[in-house]
Amino acid sequence: MPKLPEAYVTRMRAQLGEAGFSAYLRAMEESSRRALRVNTLKTTIQSFTADADFLLTPTGVLPESFFFEDEVAIGRHVLHAAGLCYVQEPAAQAPAPLTKTKPDMTVLDLCAAPGGKTTQLAAMMQNTGLLVANEPVRSRAEVLVGNLERIGVTNALVTSMRPDALAAALGASFDVVLVDAPCSGEGMFRKDETAIMEWSEEHVLSCAARQWQILESAARLLKRGGRLVYSTCTFSREENENAMESFCAAHPDFSLLESRRMYPHSSAGEGQFMAVLVRAEGAGQNAAPFTSTVGERIPAFETFWRETFVIDPPKAMLLPDGRVLIPPQRIPKELKNLHIVRAGVLAGEVKNSRFTPDHALAMAYPAGAFRACATLSGDEISRFLAGETVVCDDALAGWCPAVACGHPVGWGKAVYGVLKNHIPKGLRIR
Repeated sequence: MPKLPEAYVTRMRAQLGEAGFSAYLRAMEESSRRALRVNTLKTTIQSFTADADFLLTPTGVLPESFFFEDEVAIGRHVLHAAGLCYVQEPAAQAPAPLTKTKPDMTVLDLCAAPGGKTTQLAAMMQNTGLLVANEPVRSRAEVLVGNLERIGVTNALVTSMRPDALAAALGASFDVVLVDAPCSGEGMFRKDETAIMEWSEEHVLSCAARQWQILESAARLLKRGGRLVYSTCTFSREENENAMESFCAAHPDFSLLESRRMYPHSSAGEGQFMAVLVRAEGAGQNAAPFTSTVGERIPAFETFWRETFVIDPPKAMLLPDGRVLIPPQRIPKELKNLHIVRAGVLAGEVKNSRFTPDHALAMAYPAGAFRACATLSGDEISRFLAGETVVCDDALAGWCPAVACGHPVGWGKAVYGVLKNHIPKGLRIR
């Protein structure tokens, strides 16, 4: 680990005391450990641990949280490709449960990319209600969409907007707002040398100013009686306790219920600050910018669905460019002021009166939802994930998901005993 900045060392020694600071320095000399979170939208903890062919050690942060060894190429593993887990730093898994999110709520993850906490919230919601995942940086929003598709999140509306613009468009309309704020990243020093090189007291103050602006928008987006969870992966008081004190002083209708700190020497992971605030019930009205989804007739999609699935068809929307969306249960009443990257699941595309499914559709449903599946085993799994064709049952014909470890990993098209590969090129594992 590179040398820590002297000003940072002085700060941490004063904050932790001599004994705590010595323990912190010892922890910083140790290697960080990789962890994953089991995706309970698709599987159970018991099933995942039974399927894993590598060592899993509980982190103690959540029941579904496990350390795994560095030599495991998890990004190339079938369990990852099937969306059964999300690689996530242990401390970063702690804030989402503090939201106490429940099914059918309207929830906002205001700084959502790359999607770790968003996918946690979706699991807590059991893919019901509406989960708005906002990421101001468009390139990061695309990464967010990819992770939501792999995990099988179906209730998300992904937006790419500045928080103040989102607040102006939607108002006080969310039961829960999670703000995992951009920060100076002091909790990442053990993993990321760049964070050390970029650190300065001026950078800390700049981050604190930016966090204040984000919190101001979050306050406008939360319903009366709602719950706001604020988190950072940094240790400075300016970005944590001071931010909460200033926020509550400026917003007397908010109360701080609790705050927590995680350090690398005292808990699993790299470090985290978390605070829970609630907004009082009071005068005035909450905004109501959402409405129940109304589907439309899309004959080509309906035909494909009846041929491919055994479950009832969902409500769907046809976009002007031919794309078909399966939206969340609720969608915005007005779309003109929103920059929406994805609404629900991209089912596929209608072209020349024919429907072609998208990869996201295969990942959004369990194997039991399909009329027929091509079950892969042995080296067929790695070959298919690499983009190759594989042999399949002669009785199969047309579109069907390739299934590994009991879960879809992508579309195949069966033709005379051969399963042609339709995993997108950018997702193939070679």
